[in-house]
Amino acid sequence: MSRVCELTGKGPMSGNTISHANNKTRRRFLPNLNEISLISDTLGKAFQLRISAAALRTVDHRGGLDAFLAKSKDEELSTAALKIKREIEKAQAAA
Repeated sequence: MSRVCELTGKGPMSGNTISHANNKTRRRFLPNLNEISLISDTLGKAFQLRISAAALRTVDHRGGLDAFLAKSKDEELSTAALKIKREIEKAQAAA
């Protein structure tokens, strides 16, 4: 399982660990990923996603999963999230 957020595409970054003696060693900064169940208001179903804590705050700020996916770019989303977005768009068009 890759360490990439399914909604924002945020992944590991690299940088340096700098000691007190100013020695520089390479390290990885991993995103804070959590397994979360998010509920779609349009579909009335819960979806299990592996998203970062920052993405969870953004989902709450934008007003839920449906609003977040409507505003997000398709390139950033995982295949599972893109499938959910298409289902929501289909349901909203039918209603």
